[in-house]
Amino acid sequence: MSSSSSSDKVRASHILIKHEGSRRKASWKDPEGRVISNTTRDAAISQLKALREDIVSGKLKFEDVATRYSDCSSAKRGGDLGSFGRKQMQKPFEEATYALKVGEISEIVDTDSGVHIIKRIG
Repeated sequence: MSSSSSSDKVRASHILIKHEGSRRKASWKDPEGRVISNTTRDAAISQLKALREDIVSGKLKFEDVATRYSDCSSAKRGGDLGSFGRKQMQKPFEEATYALKVGEISEIVDTDSGVHIIKRIG
């Protein structure tokens, strides 16, 4: 019998950039979805790659970038999604998060929600 314990959970922050292919084309900063509907997936990836480079180089802090640029409502918490277990997030997001060591930042992760970079924080 397997029991779910806190050791099965991870904690992560992320930055989400939505695009025209996202399942929900609206966000806290674009309630009408005007910008999102006109953003291609490639443009979203390019923006996120540039932001990731600035974070990894130390020029910008992950939490500050999330607060300013993320299309997820977690932006108000610096991108913090809290703790979650397996099968609680979309599969590519879950797999990327569990593969990271605490403090590591993922490459671009593509889900139905948009494109993300993920920082494992616990």
